Amino acid sequence: MCSWCWAFKPTWQKILTNLPQNLIVEYLLGGLAPDNDIPMSLETRKLVMDNWRRVQDTVPTTEFNYDFWRLNTPKRSTYISCRAVISARIQNPKFERAMIEEIQYAYYLKAQNPSEEMVLFDLADNVGLNVQAFKKDLNSPRVNNYLKKEIEFSMTMPINGFPSLVLSKNDTLTQIRINYINANFNINQIIA
Repeated sequence: MCSWCWAFKPTWQKILTNLPQNLIVEYLLGGLAPDNDIPMSLETRKLVMDNWRRVQDTVPTTEFNYDFWRLNTPKRSTYISCRAVISARIQNPKFERAMIEEIQYAYYLKAQNPSEEMVLFDLADNVGLNVQAFKKDLNSPRVNNYLKKEIEFSMTMPINGFPSLVLSKNDTLTQIRINYINANFNINQIIA
């Protein structure tokens, strides 16, 4: 549920198709906002909507469905979406990216609220997950522990926020400077 990650998605797809086959890509979740059932304040809603506009100013091809703010009761709660990605990964790593994309499409284009369990259950079904296993895993201590460890690990990385790309080579971590539009700018740093 990171609007800048959503803006980076088309460029990221181009990067993925042009990376060397021997390069291993691992996704790392940053968490952002702990579980919370309190409706987002009007001030926070405005901040997030203003951020969406900044994203669109920077990456004009990025689309957002602003009906989200009218059709939902937004909450500042993103850990549940992170756990949904981990729950998908547990079933099969091939579902991880699919779940990330389903959450992004639901939130940014379909105006669905991915901080709601029922929405995530539907998305899990769309991806092809075993929904009963997904429901069991989503709020399990095991998945919560995985998320906690990923958040802690992300804090040790040489990054300033999300999205971020970090290249691990010869036991050295190098942050890749991101260009949201020019995939080759990113690729050239990775393969250099």
